[in-house]
Amino acid sequence: MNDFGVPSVTVSDLPDPLPENVVVLDVREPDEWAAGHLEGAVHIPLGSLAQRVGELDPQAETVVMCHLGGRSARATAWLASQGHHVVNLQGGIEAWEAAGRPVVQD
Repeated sequence: MNDFGVPSVTVSDLPDPLPENVVVLDVREPDEWAAGHLEGAVHIPLGSLAQRVGELDPQAETVVMCHLGGRSARATAWLASQGHHVVNLQGGIEAWEAAGRPVVQD
């Protein structure tokens, strides 16, 4: 658990590379996504999540991320309340890049 009271992981908790069965959900805005994101991540901005939740498999192991972890914590809490298997990535894309993990750009 983190300060937001949701299940969380750090970048160092995650294997490198991520297993194929792990879904990464990026809830940042389109301009943030275009600047750099994880290859293969699902992009659903936080403001669209309630309308697009049907695009996600509730049984999939899902890591939710944003820029620093605040928006993804809100998304994680909401998705968990809907029965999804989710964890929040503490530090978001900033922590991911600081750890030297790869990102791709549009």
